[in-house]
Amino acid sequence: MPNSPSDRPVAPRRVTVQRKGPLLMEGPVEVELEDGSVVSSDRFRVALCTCRRSRRYPWCDTSHRDRA
Repeated sequence: MPNSPSDRPVAPRRVTVQRKGPLLMEGPVEVELEDGSVVSSDRFRVALCTCRRSRRYPWCDTSHRDRA
């Protein structure tokens, strides 16, 4: 009996944590927000905002950077 796709192990997604920056995640991804809505990105890497300053939350727009 052939293996179905659900029988194969799923490769883990890599998340890169940066001290003063976003979470970088290999895509594509779906993000479930607090209100239950889901947003998605099919990019090969996405930056998830952790400071909540982004105008494009949950996607990072570099608003966390110190401005001169």
